[in-house]
Amino acid sequence: MIDTIGTDIPEGEERLRLDIEDGLGILTLCRPQKLNAWSWESTRQLGLFADRIRFDDSIRAVLLRAEGRAFCAGIDVTAHSGGAVEGRSGSERTRNYYEALRWVHERFRTFAGLPQPVVAAVQGYCLGFGFELALMADVRIASDDAVFALPEAQIGVAVDAGGDLRIAREAGAGWAKLLSLTGRRIDAATAERLRLVQLVTPVDELAKTARDVAAEIAANGPLAVQGIKRGIDAYADAGMDAALDRVAMNAAITLTSEDSRAGYAAKRERRTARFEGK
Repeated sequence: MIDTIGTDIPEGEERLRLDIEDGLGILTLCRPQKLNAWSWESTRQLGLFADRIRFDDSIRAVLLRAEGRAFCAGIDVTAHSGGAVEGRSGSERTRNYYEALRWVHERFRTFAGLPQPVVAAVQGYCLGFGFELALMADVRIASDDAVFALPEAQIGVAVDAGGDLRIAREAGAGWAKLLSLTGRRIDAATAERLRLVQLVTPVDELAKTARDVAAEIAANGPLAVQGIKRGIDAYADAGMDAALDRVAMNAAITLTSEDSRAGYAAKRERRTARFEGK
């Protein structure tokens, strides 16, 4: 059976697409011309699809994938910048950013907490929000051309959605600090060595390998599978909610800084930013 799920998303504005096929919910990032760059609208649509998947008993597992040569190249700097949230004062703007980021975390938490296991198939660039999204999956499979990074500090902002926390959970605090404090990129082999991905395949085998793993999970007893996921997450994510609240505040403070304005401008203009710590 193949079923394409509609939403209230206007035609031409799709950031993600959900198809149901043989017990799998296939969630696809579908803006390849933009390298699937992430935006506030991407987050809204992720929340819509997560709610649909959550209550659909026909979906036994989720395959998270992307069209084109990149999984997600990070924030869409034309749609998500240091000036995206306004306020009458610096304090009000920080408060508004904090609430906006809590809204993002709520939608990501729904996705990460789906009862159905999520298998991510990652190719090409997997940067910033893209890396954070992949880290929310239960199993990550990468093609050998995949490149991972959390480059937020390079534009003067804190990591927004808990990717650094999830790296600390999987690879240890030292690696989380090295990757998020420098913004350096790592290849698929390094990500596998750090346990940030579970399998690495040639590019032309990624789709089949990831689908086979998702189908293998979907073939098992759903009550057992979902219980196993909940149990492991309860252990692995102890303290995650409190830490994410701190992440939201750190990100709100940096996103309202002059450094972030300079960083986003430099990113758009393809030059090196100069930060003054204010």
